[in-house]
Amino acid sequence: MKFTVDQIATILQGTVTGDGSLFITGFDKIEEGKPGSISFLSNPKYESYLYETNATAVIVSKDLALKQAVKTTLICVDDPYVAFTILLQKYQEMTAERETGIQSQSAIAAGVKLGKSIFVGQFAFINSNSSIGDNTSIHDRVSIGKNVHIGENCIIYPGVVIYNDTIIGNHVVIHSNAVIGSDGFGHAPQADGSFKAIPQLGNVVIEDNVSIGANTTIDRATMGSTFIRTGVKIDNLVQIAHNVEIGAHTAIASQVGISGSSKIGEYCLIAGQAGIAGHLVIAPKTIIMGRAGITKSVKLPGQTLGGYPAMNNAEYLKRSALIRRLPELFDQIKNIK
Repeated sequence: MKFTVDQIATILQGTVTGDGSLFITGFDKIEEGKPGSISFLSNPKYESYLYETNATAVIVSKDLALKQAVKTTLICVDDPYVAFTILLQKYQEMTAERETGIQSQSAIAAGVKLGKSIFVGQFAFINSNSSIGDNTSIHDRVSIGKNVHIGENCIIYPGVVIYNDTIIGNHVVIHSNAVIGSDGFGHAPQADGSFKAIPQLGNVVIEDNVSIGANTTIDRATMGSTFIRTGVKIDNLVQIAHNVEIGAHTAIASQVGISGSSKIGEYCLIAGQAGIAGHLVIAPKTIIMGRAGITKSVKLPGQTLGGYPAMNNAEYLKRSALIRRLPELFDQIKNIK
């Protein structure tokens, strides 16, 4: 990478304050900035580093009011975080070397339809009647079942397992060791106290522009489909049970568990280790804080929920503060008595 500050500002539609002819050769966090690197400032708590950093350039908000002089060149934009993301994406596109072709140790069953410019890595297996769209990469040791349909421009990283009948759209990324379409947890209790497995006859449908993290599991439906809608972003180590529906452009952080048949609305944010019980409906634009437990449906859109059982997060924080004071309050009551 070697671009001038002015060239980068043009890409980001920003304005330069300082020397735009300087060259940028890499990326750094603002607190670790070195000559030749570019960084960004979006969180106010890091502003002090702006006046200390050795980075050649920093992307900042055009509304930032400087508290003192800076020695770095500034690129002023509407949203520094978005701009830096765009810059990283552009760099990745320019430097990525995408492999094509079918490796000798892979195995492809009869009846599989393969698109143009695809890649199939070593020891990957694609079972019968499946199809792979144009420009899709299937990396080493991926296992794809029967009747699986994967769209165009997808990346399936090493070790992913995709069960029979799964449908995957375009521009989908699935990271290593994710499991798509495994049986839902359906077991009927018997009179003698044992359990009998309920056949899981449905599938998983993943729409366009979805990202699924490493070691995440998405179960197939008992009947019908488990749906992951357009633009959903799922972190590592997430469990999504049978017949769940995740609404478009929802983001789910690591170690979240969503129980069977729950429906998550569009544009929700679910933080790490949150749990959602089964057969619930979560309204669009709900924010669920880390380790929150959702035990009933959320009907009003746009709420922020925390705690267990989950409640309005501001109320939860007040109660938590009071709980920390209980020993002190208890001592006061004893003294009054």
